[in-house]
Amino acid sequence: MNAAAAAQRLQQAWRAARWRRGLDRAALALPWAAAAAAVLWRASGASLAAAGFAFAAVVAAAWAWRAAAAFDRRWLIRRLDGLRRDMDDSAELLFARSETLNELQRLQRARLQARLAAGAPPDLRPAWSGRGIALSGVAASVAISAVLLWPTSPSARRETALAPAPEVAAAPGQPRLLAQNLHVRAPAYTGLPARDEPSLQGRVAEGSRLDWTLRFAPQPTGAELVFLDGQRLPLQRGEDGDWRAQRLLIRSALYRIVAHGAPAAQSQRLHRLDAIPDRPPQLRTIAPDRSLSLVGPDQRSWSLIFDANDDYGLAADASLRVTLAQGSGENIVFRERTLRVPGRGGAAAKRYAHRLDLAALGFARGDDLIVQLSVDDNRRPQAQNVRSASLILRWPADQGSEATGVEGLVKTVMPAYFRSQRQIIIDAEALIAQRRKLEGERFVQRSDAIGVDQRLLRLRYGQFLGEESEGAPPLPTSDAHDDGDAERDGQGRDGHAQAGGEGGVADKPAAPDEDGHDHARPPVPARFGEAGSVLEQFGHTHDIAEAATLLDPKTRALLKSALDEMWQSELHLRQGRPQQALPYAYRALRFIKQVQQASRIYLARVGPELPPIDFTRRLSGERAGLARRGDPLAAATAADPLPAALWQALQPVPGAAAAPVDYAALERWLDAHPERVSDPLAFAAALDAVRQRSDCADCRARLRALLWPVLARPPAAVSRRAAGDAGDRRYFEALQAEAGR
Repeated sequence: MNAAAAAQRLQQAWRAARWRRGLDRAALALPWAAAAAAVLWRASGASLAAAGFAFAAVVAAAWAWRAAAAFDRRWLIRRLDGLRRDMDDSAELLFARSETLNELQRLQRARLQARLAAGAPPDLRPAWSGRGIALSGVAASVAISAVLLWPTSPSARRETALAPAPEVAAAPGQPRLLAQNLHVRAPAYTGLPARDEPSLQGRVAEGSRLDWTLRFAPQPTGAELVFLDGQRLPLQRGEDGDWRAQRLLIRSALYRIVAHGAPAAQSQRLHRLDAIPDRPPQLRTIAPDRSLSLVGPDQRSWSLIFDANDDYGLAADASLRVTLAQGSGENIVFRERTLRVPGRGGAAAKRYAHRLDLAALGFARGDDLIVQLSVDDNRRPQAQNVRSASLILRWPADQGSEATGVEGLVKTVMPAYFRSQRQIIIDAEALIAQRRKLEGERFVQRSDAIGVDQRLLRLRYGQFLGEESEGAPPLPTSDAHDDGDAERDGQGRDGHAQAGGEGGVADKPAAPDEDGHDHARPPVPARFGEAGSVLEQFGHTHDIAEAATLLDPKTRALLKSALDEMWQSELHLRQGRPQQALPYAYRALRFIKQVQQASRIYLARVGPELPPIDFTRRLSGERAGLARRGDPLAAATAADPLPAALWQALQPVPGAAAAPVDYAALERWLDAHPERVSDPLAFAAALDAVRQRSDCADCRARLRALLWPVLARPPAAVSRRAAGDAGDRRYFEALQAEAGR
């Protein structure tokens, strides 16, 4: 029992000492928190002062808690030994474990516990820092008084210089706005100077601090700023008689100044504030000029260059994420690291350049090196981040190690020469962009290579139309290079001349066989890997032509048009004129997309099965059982009928009262569809004007005009006839003048 009572008394004394220490430190720090709040209030207003005081209070509480936590067990042992002689400098035994003590130590601990339980509870609390608390309070009070009584600087007086307000008719005794000013302080990171807006409206940076200063005569009993979103900002009257208010502008707003007893014309005037958002940085890749690059011979490094710009400023450094992908198949290992890349240039435009050492990164054959640059702007408190597209440097693997066996050999030697039409266009545009950098012969060679790709793609699509005039092109590994037909100059299908000496095979007369082909000619030896050669040896090559009949006539016509455009594109590409080939290549791509989207319809080759005609009802005039020919017209239901209904309600009707407008429904629609309105503030201003004056025809017309662009377009409409040229207009004017006589 003595041990339990002693432990409880000791715990209470320890807790009381900690509380005393924490309160003592808080009493020392809180006066200075109030002084900091006074400085912030004088500099930035009440809202920032409250936030500053809360932050200072949290710091003071953290300091007090840390001071109280310093009273740990070691302090308690020293404190007991120092205050009480009956502890015999053995207070440490009270906290030791029983199994670690010998018999003599256990006896001594029992004596100490009995003394603590029998005597008065120990008072371990430290003394108050009375002198320090008093000095801290006096010094903080002097600082607060100096801040509050410090005279306004000349620059501050210039900031609050007032401009005359627009005159408004007012009855005697009604408060009238005489002078006004709006002081704008943009966020510090923008670097924009502070300025005054005498008109109380304008375009300001997002996050700017606004200070209103208004002067009334005679003085109203109260005044406030009323925003259209429902918020109200009270104006505070100063010692000089001016009314002031502060606010942080986060988004664009409309507001009006409402003074108690002021004329209605003054209270209904709207002021507009447009918040200019901080745009994210714009990042552009300078080098390399493509997203996928192949490692060159003896290449030891990889140069990366990026350009970035921002409306206010960029961070000094950027982050370059480097990812190395090694392995193949399912055994791929990724290693990622982040490098800091310093930027060079001005605050708003920088260039980030870095050279990667491939050997230091462990880049080897078969690996992919992927990089991505990340740039921040200097926005505070949260910076905006933008990332570039991923750039890949590839070291192709050894072809002999990709696969084994016959299948592996086929995959190794088979090039992906079937380019898409879109890729041909991209290659042609890239070649045109590099025209000044390439020599004439090199330019023609690259254009000819793209033309070869165009020819192969044309032959690939031509199979669907049953083209037999040209066989499939031989693979690069084929040994059969003695095709005489492919070397002759001639005319291809449809009478198009082929460029570069690639002529079509002349059509041979049909043999007397029933299928129209010469089956008695000697067989052509099959070429390895070529489907057309195998088909020619063991089957009938006209099977593809028969399969082409499954396409409907419209689809065949589209595919035929695409092939014609490919002919022309190939012609100009093979002649080294990619600029003239681009229009044909684009038209071919458009036709191919239409073919891909076309629907195929398979119809049985049978006659129509119509119901038999009942001749007994002919010329009888009996119409019983016949369906009504005229289908009723039903009004279409719009997906979003509210704008159209409000637009019709705002239509003026001569001699009739103005129709009521559902303001709440329109406000809900604006909140739900902000992207449909180009200028939400103008819309809100027009709506507020109609609400204030429902009988104002001009206000209703203005709101109706704003509703017109957001109305849903009808699904079908009669297109307007072209106005014609100057001669057509003179002719129509002459006809109208003749008709008017």
